[in-house]
Amino acid sequence: MKQQQYDFDYVVIGSGFGGSVSAYRLSQKGYRVLVLEQGRRWTPENLPKTNWKVWDYLWRPFAGLRGFLSLRLFRHVMILHGNAVGGGSITYAQTLLVPKDSVWEDGNWAGLDDWKTTMPAHYETAKHMLGVAENRRPGPADDKLREMAAAADVEDSFYYTDVGVFFGNDEDAPGTEYPDPYFGGEGPERNSCVGCGGCMVGCRYNAKNTLDKNYLYLAERLGAEVRAETECVDVRPLGNTDGSEGYEVTTAPAFKRFNRPQTRITAGSVIVAASSLGTQQLLFKLKEKGSLPNVSDDLGNRVRTNSESILGVRYPNTKEDMSRGVAIGSGIYIDDHTHIEAVRYPEGSNLMSSLLTVLTGGRPGPTRILSWLAALAKLIATRGFNGIRSVLPYRFASETVIFLVMQTLDGHINMRWKRPWYWPFGKQLATEGDRIPTFIPEANAFTEKAARATGGVGLSSMSEILFNVPMTAHCMGGCAMAGSPDKGVIDSQNRVFNYQNLYVIDGSMLSANLGVNPSLTITALAERAMSFIPQKADASDSEAKQRTSV
Repeated sequence: MKQQQYDFDYVVIGSGFGGSVSAYRLSQKGYRVLVLEQGRRWTPENLPKTNWKVWDYLWRPFAGLRGFLSLRLFRHVMILHGNAVGGGSITYAQTLLVPKDSVWEDGNWAGLDDWKTTMPAHYETAKHMLGVAENRRPGPADDKLREMAAAADVEDSFYYTDVGVFFGNDEDAPGTEYPDPYFGGEGPERNSCVGCGGCMVGCRYNAKNTLDKNYLYLAERLGAEVRAETECVDVRPLGNTDGSEGYEVTTAPAFKRFNRPQTRITAGSVIVAASSLGTQQLLFKLKEKGSLPNVSDDLGNRVRTNSESILGVRYPNTKEDMSRGVAIGSGIYIDDHTHIEAVRYPEGSNLMSSLLTVLTGGRPGPTRILSWLAALAKLIATRGFNGIRSVLPYRFASETVIFLVMQTLDGHINMRWKRPWYWPFGKQLATEGDRIPTFIPEANAFTEKAARATGGVGLSSMSEILFNVPMTAHCMGGCAMAGSPDKGVIDSQNRVFNYQNLYVIDGSMLSANLGVNPSLTITALAERAMSFIPQKADASDSEAKQRTSV
């Protein structure tokens, strides 16, 4: 099949960091691009005001929930990830940090490139595009974290986070509107951050640098088409089975459960960028049904979670509003491999209180439930009504500093495609392998000391106690970059082994625990992947497009 006969040159499945970068850079190079996104397109007008509006906050279409945050409980981990035009950028905390150089020496990507030399330029490009700036809206929760760090003798490690937020000029009032401050007038108008803490419920004030305001916005201006609420259900080669003659991509409406009409699209190349979980699930399906049978058997191996734990400190009846600021405003290092960030939700968004309870020690496993009951009884006995208040939803966001604990220590699980015992109608992703630690002694000890020093009540994750399962918003790996198909799914240029014109560009490509929020690294690696794709040879208007693009 000749190239001009394709409906599109590239179909990009997913509009998160990898997908949006790909859509923009390919459009710049003159290619005809289609982006498929199963989530909705969100605007300040239709975003939920609090996360209690679960039908517009949580993603579970079968149950009628059409929001942008998905919570998926597996045997080994509970994973939080986003579904929206702009992917996880709609609900993430826009914390954009460069990991330590040591991450390039770990995992199967070690030695595939001179990473320490090549990556800094791509990080700088990603920072520019995402509008990275040091937090200029610190709030009471950040002051508390600094106080806690001093109590633990690690105050020297305290820092304000680098975030994708527009702060405007210091002399102007928060919320002031500005013409495009990033792309020479090619981007949308922006408003400066008001410090409401609502980044993870969706920014309703036009200050958060979500992908629909940079990469994806610019891609659409160059002609890329984005089809929202559209699920990819099949990808199969046209002609030769290796994909050298292009692909047929089949889609269906994301929110229609029965008798779904299907649309078939042809493309010269396909980029799978559906997030770590979404990409693994899609490729497992396509491998099993015979559409892409030669995807490496390494698929699903070495899924990492940044070895995370969620803890916190609550201050019942405090007059300080812990919800003010940006979602993640500051961080500290309590040792060489343990990183803690101060997290908040906006006032009134108390839904996540159900995931936290009183700080609990003990050994991971069933006996920890007894430790939890003992800790709860002690809390009520010593703190009375305030003790009870500290584990109830009322004013949770205004009274709580949540800790996101991340470690660079390696640890992973494997994803498999199985028919669960409780659901005989089809296969699903399931986890296998050694359990990820749900109890980080250093972090628990810090939380206990921090609560005591600042007069608060320490908190632990309910899933860690009841199910011995940690929570993470940073699922990585499963389609790892490697030197051969027996060690990974894609090569050093993000090309799927055993296929031509097929790529994976999202969090599933990561081959090591980063120890920091992964969005900036995914963006930088996507920029690197796009650098290998040449300008479209027969695009007569491509140079003009580049002159009007960032």
